[in-house]
Amino acid sequence: MADRLIHEILPVGMLQCNCSIVGDPDTREALVIDPGDEVERVVELLERHKLKVRAILSTHAHIDHVGGLAKLQRLTGAPVIMHPDDLELYLAIPMQAEWLGIKPPETTKVDGFLRDGDELVWGGLQARVLHTPGHSRGSMSLYLPADARPAASSAGDSAGAAAPRIETPRLFAGDTLFAGSIGRTDLWGGSLDQILHSIHQKLLALPEETLVFPGHGPSTTIGEEKQSNPFLRLR
Repeated sequence: MADRLIHEILPVGMLQCNCSIVGDPDTREALVIDPGDEVERVVELLERHKLKVRAILSTHAHIDHVGGLAKLQRLTGAPVIMHPDDLELYLAIPMQAEWLGIKPPETTKVDGFLRDGDELVWGGLQARVLHTPGHSRGSMSLYLPADARPAASSAGDSAGAAAPRIETPRLFAGDTLFAGSIGRTDLWGGSLDQILHSIHQKLLALPEETLVFPGHGPSTTIGEEKQSNPFLRLR
């Protein structure tokens, strides 16, 4: 049986950040991950699928991943959430923009924070937060296991909703793990030791069939990266 899940990936902005829309086809509730730019395209897809955004998640606060937060928050009313260790980086958006030689995007209030082990629920979907520092101090990945179903007590408005059937687990890895590569560690808050520790201890511990959706470039699997990613032999 195929997965019953709405998942759209939009490469946005000059650095082609992968923005993901992950929706429950039954409740039409959605999570938007890393709306870095081109918010009009994101909203167009939301409207096409008749989705209501429950939350806007930033895997980390580098400018190419957060440039569209304010506009999408204003258009949808959904809360913006990230890891607290990247709030300082988000507040430094003008500095990041100056470094790139571009106009700084509008910023917004961060409505909530997620930490390692937290559960994020929207519709009939439930995902686990993995704090994966190394690319930035507050980098996090979001793991959606197979057949995840929220407990009625934690599902809020969605209690009792039928969970979509997820045959294959998914990982939204931000800029921690890429197909054949890892995130750069020479930017603000970066650490090679930390990113390798995050990948080996948390990401490679996931099932090998897990589909990995990085912050840039093509998707991959945990099993493929275990076998062939040359950067993972640095440790």
